Amino acid sequence: MKTNLVRAAAVLALLLPVSSMPAQALELKVADSFPGDHYLVRLMLKPWMDDVTKRTNGAVTFTHYPNQQIGKATDMLRLTQSGVVDIGYIGPSYVSDKMPLSEVAQLPGAFQTSCQGTLAYWKSAREGVLAKQEYAPNKIKLLMAVVLPPYQVWTAKAKVETIKDMQGLKLRTTGGAQDLTVRTLGAVPVRMAAPDAYESLSRGTMDGLLFPMDSVVAYGLDKLVKYATEGVSFGSFIVAYSINQSVWDKLPDDVKKAMNEASEAITPRACADVDKEQDVTQQKMKDQGIGFTPLPDATRAEMKEKLKGVAQEWAAGLDSRGKQASAALKEFEGLLAAGGAK
Repeated sequence: MKTNLVRAAAVLALLLPVSSMPAQALELKVADSFPGDHYLVRLMLKPWMDDVTKRTNGAVTFTHYPNQQIGKATDMLRLTQSGVVDIGYIGPSYVSDKMPLSEVAQLPGAFQTSCQGTLAYWKSAREGVLAKQEYAPNKIKLLMAVVLPPYQVWTAKAKVETIKDMQGLKLRTTGGAQDLTVRTLGAVPVRMAAPDAYESLSRGTMDGLLFPMDSVVAYGLDKLVKYATEGVSFGSFIVAYSINQSVWDKLPDDVKKAMNEASEAITPRACADVDKEQDVTQQKMKDQGIGFTPLPDATRAEMKEKLKGVAQEWAAGLDSRGKQASAALKEFEGLLAAGGAK
């Protein structure tokens, strides 16, 4: 009798579709370039991993390799594509030759909060132009993303209060759209990944940074900078965790469902937390003596006028190379408008 029951159970298991079978034990490798205690690990990655594990009743677990343990930020796309890691933090700016259209979310003046930029990018990268033109060709699938609050100019020695103050300043950028932004204002872009910025600034090979506020603290740069601008958006940066498409395709349907639900849940929550955290961080930085300089009305107006053309210049340059930048820009601006961004 017992043998017959075992046989019956085995036959039933073979007949059941994958989607109705329980998740099998699965451990996935996740890698990034952030310090282990980085605020985006705390606010986005770790809650997402914990949620997926919970939704799969413990069947899916993750091993996180932070702080460039497996590779540099610039290597993460290649490492994810090759299967060295299953899920990697891929900053499109670090691989702008492979993902140039994603920089549509990093153009200056497009939005004022993390959530405005994040929710527009999320829709485009999951099901719109960016999903089709960037993620699919690179054989990766976006799992979660945050577009950081607008970047400011951070300097180590002198305040920036006018466009004249920007002339000749060597400022760290992530490349691409940020290079255009900096050049438009007369400064000199110095392209590098965030983990390398501290050494360059401490040696004086740069005058300052284009950086988001909480990342200044996360990388210890608050010990070096003295001044920051307020009142103008100098662009942004996309933090995106993506899974190897082949790995995704092999996952059981219930695991895919759990991951998708966790992703949909964390995206609006993480960007809201990032926006809130910025206010707290700014007060702490003021308390430690960093000066925030609200740009005068005339300077803000002059800068915004100069930066108006960056988006069109960016799109025209990529269109000429056969990329669908104008289509990506039109879609992104539409998504921002639909979400209430100005």
